[in-house]
Amino acid sequence: MDRFWCHAYLRTLYRTLGQVQSAVNSTNCGSKILEKNFQKIPQVKMPRVKAAQAERQGPAKRRLAEHFAAGEIITDMTKKEWKLGSPVGQGGFGCIYLADMNSSKSVGSDAPCVVKVEPSDNGPLFTELKFYQRAAKPEQIQKWIRTHKLKYLGVPKYWGSGLHDKNGKSYRFMIIDRFGSDLQKIYEANAKRFSRKTVLQLSLRILDILEYIHEHEYVHGDIKASNLLLSYKNPDQVYLVDYGLAYRYCPEGAHKEYKEDPKRCHDGTIEFTSIDAHNGVAPSRRGDLEILGYCMIQWLSGHLPWEDNLRDPNYVRDSKIRYRENIASLMDKCFPEKNKPDEIAKYMETVKLLDYVEKPLYQKLRDILLQGLKAIGSKDDGKLDLTVVENGSLRTKPVAKKRKKEAEQSVECSVEDMECSDKQTEEATHTRSKTRKRVQK
Repeated sequence: MDRFWCHAYLRTLYRTLGQVQSAVNSTNCGSKILEKNFQKIPQVKMPRVKAAQAERQGPAKRRLAEHFAAGEIITDMTKKEWKLGSPVGQGGFGCIYLADMNSSKSVGSDAPCVVKVEPSDNGPLFTELKFYQRAAKPEQIQKWIRTHKLKYLGVPKYWGSGLHDKNGKSYRFMIIDRFGSDLQKIYEANAKRFSRKTVLQLSLRILDILEYIHEHEYVHGDIKASNLLLSYKNPDQVYLVDYGLAYRYCPEGAHKEYKEDPKRCHDGTIEFTSIDAHNGVAPSRRGDLEILGYCMIQWLSGHLPWEDNLRDPNYVRDSKIRYRENIASLMDKCFPEKNKPDEIAKYMETVKLLDYVEKPLYQKLRDILLQGLKAIGSKDDGKLDLTVVENGSLRTKPVAKKRKKEAEQSVECSVEDMECSDKQTEEATHTRSKTRKRVQK
């Protein structure tokens, strides 16, 4: 019966609209005929949508993780036991605790690891876990460091994962390294400027990271200061985090094809995301390198030309396309003084020539940045020259109590910043046009 009335409704509607159009064309009393004829349209009672069906139309609801007490023992897939310490962060759906291998001692404040816990039916941690299992095992990272003669590699090490039952509920967990402050806090505390040496040193280490994850079939797609954390023990080491939406661009050696998808337009953090991402194309190696270029410019100059209108993603995209065609104008805009960073311009010129599926020449890009260090009378000595102290925290100058308290609060344990991005990941998965959203794996 419902189907019958729907067809009847449509037939009557089309017939009535036809009559109205004819009347409007031939008389001056179209409005009266409109009112008269629409009264003839049967009032159809549409079938009620079931509650379960309505719920499926929106984002799936995810459960929050309950708090675990310090001293709780969890066992990973290899039967290794880990002891939880105090909580150090909480995201939208998961909690983060200090962690160490199980022993008779309690987990201290200097614990070397953290464990992230989420209800097992939640998605973000599962997605991130796949990246770590495929590309971040300690032996993989150590082999890369050895064969490429690096001092370190800024990819967090994966130490274990598993499922843990508590009060009849199942939780997924993952253990990784612990870190200190993120670069965004340091950047803002330093009047939104990094020195040229700092920018080049950071970028050299990020190129090391990108080459590694690219060779392991992944791209990051969201390089930015808030996703770069300092080592907990060595403030001259920087690590790229947040792989919850890292994209496997080359599964089993087969590169994804270039394909524009309107539903994916502008994925990523809007001011840094690549032109490919603006066009709805899945991220690739050249996209990661382009994003790094924008980061270098912002860190050194303090701004990007399109930051005045980030609410208009098309404006941002068009600005990036225009400046890509004329890198010199981008340099003039961001560095109006005579002493411009030529190495960044050369880097951007090199990256813009890459095809979507082309493998970058990472050493060529590193050589360009090394030339920049040489131009300022410096060298790749591994020193980031950041204002930090032990355990990756900011050094604050003696100031008024209120300002000092604010500074301390701004740099408190950024493990939360590192891995508690569940809420942002949730928003990214379901609201692709927002600035904190990234391509879902």
